[in-house]
Amino acid sequence: MGTGKRVGKTQETLKIEGWLARWLIAFGFYLLQVWARTLRYEVDDRAGVVGRPVTENYIGALWHNRLLIFPFVLRRFFSDRHGAALISASRDGDLLADAIQRFGYDVVRGSSSRLGASAVRQLDEVLAAGRDVVITPDGPRGPAYELGPGIIFLAQKTGAAVLPMNLEFSHCWRLGSWDRFIVPRPFAKVRVLVGQPHRVGATSTSEEFERERLALQNTIMGLVEMR
Repeated sequence: MGTGKRVGKTQETLKIEGWLARWLIAFGFYLLQVWARTLRYEVDDRAGVVGRPVTENYIGALWHNRLLIFPFVLRRFFSDRHGAALISASRDGDLLADAIQRFGYDVVRGSSSRLGASAVRQLDEVLAAGRDVVITPDGPRGPAYELGPGIIFLAQKTGAAVLPMNLEFSHCWRLGSWDRFIVPRPFAKVRVLVGQPHRVGATSTSEEFERERLALQNTIMGLVEMR
């Protein structure tokens, strides 16, 4: 989760910090709430977890370009499940972390491609406490739809299953970012897809690890219709 940094003069021109950044986040959060209420939702729950008692905690995985309204989906359909989101440790991540916390979710700082010891420990503690973890496995800089190794390390260490998730939109805009970030148009229909839990196996060689990584990547991609 998170976005890449701009470089050069553009970065200096567009840098927004302090009270202005906090005000923009608060205003953007309000607008996003209004926007999200215009959307129509449909759930394809292949795992049978929506509206059911929590019997197991998961590592939720969603591609980065579907992130915009995902917190609303969590609050609407998974209100009985609580947890933390992994957010990049960049300056952009600082702003995103503030926004995510406004939805009532905890934040762990780190990268889905390179999980540091501190981030792994915090995510492990979240799962051990009976809560879920949400990761965008191709974030914060991609390539799009390419699963980083961090989520494999976490699943192997904790033994938690990965819950593949996806959002499909009837009408949307695509931004010019590295992942062609998706912005649903007002009044669009949103399909919320929840796949079967995926267990990551133990590995002892780099070849075995790569097989597990590709297996999970293909499982999540199996839910994707619009690339």
